[in-house]
Amino acid sequence: MIPHDSIVALATPSGAGAIAVIRISGQDAIAIGNSIFKSIKNKELTTQKTHTLHLGHIMDGSKTLDEVLVSIFKGPNSYTGENTIEISCHGSTYIQQQIIQLLLRKGCRMADPGEFTLRAFLNGKLDLSQAEAVADLISSDNEASHQIAMQQMRGGFSNEIAKLREELLNFASLIELELDFAEEDVEFADRTQFHELLNRIEFVLKRLIDSFAVGNVIKNGIPVAIVGEPNVGKSTLLNALLNEERAIVSEIAGTTRDTIEDELVIGGIGFRFIDTAGIRETEDVVESIGIRKTFEKIEQAQVVVFLFDSSEFKVSGLKLKVELEKIKNQFPLKPLVIIGNKADKLEESEIGNLKSEIPEILLISAKEKLGVEDLKNQLLSFVNTGALRNNETIVTNTRHYDSLLKALDEIQKVKFGLETNLSSDLMALDIKEALYQFGMITGQVTNDELLGNIFANFCIGK
Repeated sequence: MIPHDSIVALATPSGAGAIAVIRISGQDAIAIGNSIFKSIKNKELTTQKTHTLHLGHIMDGSKTLDEVLVSIFKGPNSYTGENTIEISCHGSTYIQQQIIQLLLRKGCRMADPGEFTLRAFLNGKLDLSQAEAVADLISSDNEASHQIAMQQMRGGFSNEIAKLREELLNFASLIELELDFAEEDVEFADRTQFHELLNRIEFVLKRLIDSFAVGNVIKNGIPVAIVGEPNVGKSTLLNALLNEERAIVSEIAGTTRDTIEDELVIGGIGFRFIDTAGIRETEDVVESIGIRKTFEKIEQAQVVVFLFDSSEFKVSGLKLKVELEKIKNQFPLKPLVIIGNKADKLEESEIGNLKSEIPEILLISAKEKLGVEDLKNQLLSFVNTGALRNNETIVTNTRHYDSLLKALDEIQKVKFGLETNLSSDLMALDIKEALYQFGMITGQVTNDELLGNIFANFCIGK
C-alpha cells in the first residue's frame, strides 16, 4: 500500500511571492534533486548529511533556471518518513513552473492533495487523527482553533484514545482466553475490575462527545444573526463590530435587501455576524424575500441579537415586545441578546424606564461605538471556554464524533451484558466493535476509501 515513487508539489501558496518552496518526497528524491542541482561548492546532494542546507543553482542542461537553497531530509527522519528535499527558489510563477516541469521530466509525478501527509501516516510518522489535525492547523484562523489543532497534532486526543483502547484490549484478550477454556468454566477477566474500566471508558467517551459542541463552534465560528425592524441600526452595528464600512448605511428603511456576513475574532473565538433584512410588513417583493431569508438565518444562527431603536420605545414599545415574544417562542433554545441602539439620544429617566421594562437589555450607540465592547463580552460569555482554558481534549472532527458515539453505544452494550451475565462470546463481539471504532479514529483500522475521503480535502503540497 505504501508508494515508493517520488512526488513533487509546490508547498507554498500559488502565485508570485518573495520565495517559493518546492517539495519532493520519495525513495529517489535526493538523487533526482541532485541531477538538476549544481552546488556552488561542487557538493553532491546524495553524499550530504540529513537536515542540511545547500546553496547552488537549478540547471536544465546548460541553462541556469535559478539560484536556490536546497534542504535535505533523509528518511526515516523526515516529515513523510521518506527521503525528502525542499527547494527554496525565487517566487516567480515562471521559475516555479520551470523547476516543477524539469522535475517531472526527471522522474517525479505531481503529488495528489495531502499525499505528503498521507505518506507520513502510512510510514508511521503520524496517526490518522494527527494527520487530520494538520489540515485543521493550516485552516485555523483564530487562537482557539489553532490551540485545538496543535493539541491534537501533538497527539493529545490520540493518546487518550490509545490508552482506552489498550486497557479494553487487555480485557478483550482475557475474555477471548475464557472462550478457549469454555468447557472448564473458568474466568480470567476480573468482572469487578472490568466493570470499573467500562465505567471509566464511558465517562471519558461522554466527556469527549460533549466537547464536540464547543469544538464544532470554535472550528467553524459561531453564527450570530443581527435582527430587528428596518432602520434601527443593524448595518451600523455590524460596521462598528468589524470596525469597517462593510454594510450600506442609509436613513431609508429597507436598505438591506439581503443578508450580509462577515467574521470577527473575539477573545480568540471566531464569530460570524449576519446582518439581516429588517423585519416588517411590506409589499415589496424583493424586500419580502430578504425578510424570509432573515428567519432562515435566525434558524441557522446559534445566537440572536435583537436590535431596536431605544429612542422610539415610547411610541413602539408594545409592538417591540410582541416581536420579541414572537422570536422567543419560535426559537426558545437560542440565546437572545436584546439591544437598545441609539442610547446616546436618551434621557436618564428614559434609560431607567427601559431597564425596568426589559431588565436584560443592553444599551449601546452603534454610531458612536458606545457599548460595543460590552456586547462582545456578552457574546463571548455564551461560549464555554473552560475546557479550552484547562487544555482539555476537545473534539472538532465530525468523523471522530461519529466513531465516539458508536464506541459509546458498544461500551454500554458490554456494560449491560456484564450486568445481566451475558455469555462471554456475545460480550466479545461488542468489545471488538468498540475496539474497531477506537481504531477508526487513530487509523489502526482503515481502508482506501476512508483515506481517500480524508486526504482529498487537503491542499496539494501538504
